[in-house]
Amino acid sequence: MPKITFAAADGDTRTIEANVGDSVMETAVRNGVSGIVAECGGSLSCATCHVIVDEHDFASLPPMEEMEDEMLWGTAVDRTGTSRLSCQIRVTEDMDLRVTLPETQV
Repeated sequence: MPKITFAAADGDTRTIEANVGDSVMETAVRNGVSGIVAECGGSLSCATCHVIVDEHDFASLPPMEEMEDEMLWGTAVDRTGTSRLSCQIRVTEDMDLRVTLPETQV
């Protein structure tokens, strides 16, 4: 079963089993992960589902599209080299992903 580990800015972590095909954002919201606001519900128009992907996992993800890249310039916490919008990361069958949540989304 795919797993996503969410690390909060304060260091607390939570690992959740995810459904293949769902987004990382949908997984977080459905499981009450604090720190993912997801104001737009995944329509790529708010950047409130910003996550920082672990360096070891980043290369295994599909490259981001141009619109996601543009939206990342509008995040509340400055983007990093491994920033992604969690609404744009689809869960795959053997995913074992670790992401860190920024200290704020708004």
